[in-house]
Amino acid sequence: MKKLLYGTGNPAKLESMRRRLGGLQVEILGLEDMEREAPDVPEDGCTPLENARKKALAYHLFYGIPVFSCDSGLYFEGLPEELQPGVHVRTVNGRYLTDGEMLEYYSSMAEKYGNLKARYRNAVCLVVDAEHIYESMDDSLASEFFLLTPVPHSGIRHKGFPLDSLSVDIKTGKYFYDLTEEQIDRVAVEDGFLEFFKNYRDYPGICL
Repeated sequence: MKKLLYGTGNPAKLESMRRRLGGLQVEILGLEDMEREAPDVPEDGCTPLENARKKALAYHLFYGIPVFSCDSGLYFEGLPEELQPGVHVRTVNGRYLTDGEMLEYYSSMAEKYGNLKARYRNAVCLVVDAEHIYESMDDSLASEFFLLTPVPHSGIRHKGFPLDSLSVDIKTGKYFYDLTEEQIDRVAVEDGFLEFFKNYRDYPGICL
């Protein structure tokens, strides 16, 4: 079975991607599976694709194996450009927010503007080798639309994912924290990722 490194140290993201790409018969590794600690890669791009590309290239150079990296940005329907978080979800007016500060900031936005219809625009960059680099930020990779509400979930908090306690699935009316794994995958990891990798399954060095 071929090995492919997913440039993330987030176990939840790793497991979600493993489930989504399970039919490809490829072993997906995370940064925590590598013998050497991953280099720090500043995510200072202006778009999700810029950040995904920077990470994939850096990890491929460091580990020397096929790598893909992803990044996302948060976008609200109907709000002006200056209010769009984009890739700077945690940074407001130049200040990096804690989980608690994020909850306060975004719940106040939802209070001011009403339930915000939102989605994450996702990007992926796959680096097989110097000659084979593939990337996309197609709409097929975007999450489903969901609602960001002013009232947080009553009892659950997951460190590092504060906005999930404000996020409500439109189809079920449930908070993200109350969804099954299958429902979470539907909302957060679209089939576009599977199609992206299928498109490059026959290229040298990857052979998915």
